[in-house]
Amino acid sequence: MYRKILVALDTTASDQELLPPITQLAALLKSELLLLHVADGWVARNFDQLNLAESEEMKEDRRYLEETAARLRAEAGLEVSVRLALGNPPDQILNIADSENCDLIALASHGHRLVGDILHGSTIDEVRHRARVPIFAVPPKK
Repeated sequence: MYRKILVALDTTASDQELLPPITQLAALLKSELLLLHVADGWVARNFDQLNLAESEEMKEDRRYLEETAARLRAEAGLEVSVRLALGNPPDQILNIADSENCDLIALASHGHRLVGDILHGSTIDEVRHRARVPIFAVPPKK
């Protein structure tokens, strides 16, 4: 059913809400997981244009992805790959889901409302409106 699942991680506590159910689903369906984090700081957004060196934040993001993948491989025996993308999160999530032939996108909702969405944007809203594959969304912990 779902051969390859893109799991959009944001390196916050919401990842801990998303990973258990998507790991269970992947194990049940024998799906491959692609863990993706989109770095969107100043260096990340200008990395290629200005030929910048990788920021400490980007190095930490890559380390987080690798450690999370290693844990999932060891604990759940899953096939897991990682990808650190740079730029606008919704655009990158959608582009990578398409280019990597993912047939499900999993992400966590932060529960922002109105002002929070205006200030922080709403990645999940943009992804859900533009995605060509199903979305698996986990709500924030109450």
